[in-house]
Amino acid sequence: MDHQQQQQQQISDQFDTKKSESEEKHSSNYAPYPKLDPKDVGPFPSMAAATNQEKWGTFVMETQSGDASTNRPQKQESWNSDWAREAPFPKNSSIAMPPESSPYVSSAPAPSTSSSIKDKMEGVRDALGRWKQKVGETSKKAENLAGNMWQHLKTAPSVADAAMGRIAQGTKVIAEGGYEKIFRQTFETVPEEQLINSYACYLSTSAGPVMGILYLSTAKLAFSSDSPLSYKTGDKTDWSYYKVVIPLHQIKAAIPSASKVQPAEKYIQIISVDKHEFWFMGFVNYDGAVMNLDDALQGRNLQSV
Repeated sequence: MDHQQQQQQQISDQFDTKKSESEEKHSSNYAPYPKLDPKDVGPFPSMAAATNQEKWGTFVMETQSGDASTNRPQKQESWNSDWAREAPFPKNSSIAMPPESSPYVSSAPAPSTSSSIKDKMEGVRDALGRWKQKVGETSKKAENLAGNMWQHLKTAPSVADAAMGRIAQGTKVIAEGGYEKIFRQTFETVPEEQLINSYACYLSTSAGPVMGILYLSTAKLAFSSDSPLSYKTGDKTDWSYYKVVIPLHQIKAAIPSASKVQPAEKYIQIISVDKHEFWFMGFVNYDGAVMNLDDALQGRNLQSV
């Protein structure tokens, strides 16, 4: 058994304990993994007319339970450059490594914290300030972004932790030279492969929602967690990034859906040809993700004809 297989076995062995610890931290109403009930299937007005019915199969999904926190009024926050001054890149202590077994799932060791994102903060604060100014120039876009971002942050078990994680991820992207470079550093690519777009979102797992970035390229759909997830190796706690890679030719269907109780809660269900399912949620740019994924799958189908 090689090292990676041993690591996956250790993760699986420790999951039951981690899952119990994670459940204790959440209220009885917390439902991290959405379940689809056939009787809740219905039209999805915002996308039904714009997408290919055969490919997308529109329906509305109802989550397991209502979360009282979703009834809170939306709170708008203004940018403060001090946020970036001392924002470390956090390890996700609230979510353990999920035990899902799938040929599309893998993990990557977390790097040493000796060269943390905090060391690069000074060089990116000016760029963040310019970003804020550009957003402010178009008030409508800024308003929509604020609403989407608030929904994105509410998806996490902790809004505060999610906000700090998103700030840290944003500074990392600027410091590393953009999503294109991060994509090629994180995943294996072929020379002709091009990144179409990237989307901040969550991957739903049995251990809870995992915050990260969903990358759509001309060859694959790939997700990587923003921060490392924990797992036990004996008495030692190790950390690894959680990754999912699905080649476009392995995607059977991509299905948009929304909660009946909270229409702002939108999902994209990915089903592979070998019947593995992945749920993505909490998108900052949901409509863009749906349209670009639809275009990518249409292009794939045309090439296969």
